[in-house]
Amino acid sequence: MHYDVFNGDADGILALLQLRLADPKDSTLITGVKRDISLLKQVDTQQASSVTVLDVSMEKNIDALEKLLERQIPVFYADHHRAPAIPQSSYLHAMINTSPDVCTGLLVNDHLKGKYYLWAIAAAFGDNLKASALRQAKLRGVSESLAANLEQLGIYINYNGYGRSIEDLHFHPAQLYKMLLNFENPEPLFTDKESIFYQLQQAYHQDMGRAESAQVLFNNDHCKVVCLEDAAWSRRVSGVFGNDLANQSPDKAHAVFTKNIDDSFTISVRAPLNNKQGADEICVQFPTGGGRAGAAGVNALPAAQLEEFIQVFSDYYK
Repeated sequence: MHYDVFNGDADGILALLQLRLADPKDSTLITGVKRDISLLKQVDTQQASSVTVLDVSMEKNIDALEKLLERQIPVFYADHHRAPAIPQSSYLHAMINTSPDVCTGLLVNDHLKGKYYLWAIAAAFGDNLKASALRQAKLRGVSESLAANLEQLGIYINYNGYGRSIEDLHFHPAQLYKMLLNFENPEPLFTDKESIFYQLQQAYHQDMGRAESAQVLFNNDHCKVVCLEDAAWSRRVSGVFGNDLANQSPDKAHAVFTKNIDDSFTISVRAPLNNKQGADEICVQFPTGGGRAGAAGVNALPAAQLEEFIQVFSDYYK
C-alpha cells in the first residue's frame, strides 16, 4: 500500500497534484488542516509499501520517519521547513531546501523538469512567494492575466487549509486534491463559473471582508500585531490575512493572533517580505511553535504569554 502524506495547504496539495499527474498511483491519502503537521505517524507501518511526504516538517516527524526507514520502507520526502540532520538511508530520497524563496511545489516542479509548471506557479503564489512565482511565470512565458488567475487560485486553495479542525474548512484537503486531479492544467477552472475556483473566491472575499475590523494589539515602524475573534471565519483567514498584510507593508513583520476557545491564541507570523528571516526562530521559542524563516506560527500560545510573545517579536525586528 502506498501512502501520500501532504500538508493541507496550497503547497502540499499542488505538490502532490504535480506528482500524481506525472506518476498516477492508487494511494492512501493522509492530510489535514494546515497546522496538522504530525501526519507521518498515521502511516500504518504494517501495511505501507512506500510513502511520499510533501510540505510536512521533517523536524516534527523525525521519529515516525526513522521508524519507516528502520522497516526498510522507501520514502520520498520533499519539503522546505526547518529540518534536523537528515537521516542517512538508502530508503530515503529527500529533497529538502529551506531557502525562504522556495516551496515544495517548486521543488517538485524541478524534480519533474517543469512538466506541470502552472500548478507549481499557483503553489508558489499560495505560499506567498510572489517574486518566485512571477520569476517562474516570466521564464515560462505565462501571460499577465493567467499569472493573475494563478495567484488567486493559489491564495484560495491556501485559504481553504486554515482552521482549528476539518469542520472549519470549506473542503477537506483530500477532497480538494481529488477534485483538482481532474485537470492537467488549471486554466479550465478560470472559464467555468461553477468551478471550485469561483466557489472559493466567493467564500474568501466574504471572510476577508470581516478581517478588516481586526483589533490591533501592537504597531510600530517594524512590526504589527492584530487579533481576530474565536470564530470559524477568523480561523480560515488567519494565514492568508497575514500574507495580505505582509504584501501591503513588505518592510514590516506581521503577527495574526486568533483567539481559541480555551483562552489560548493561535498565531501566524510573517517576516518582512523584504527580509524573509526569523519567523521560525521566534516561534520555536514557544511551545507548539514551528515553521520556516519567512512564515511560521504557534498553535496554542497561553494567554499569559501574550505580552512575552509580542516583546520577543518586536525586539527581533526592531
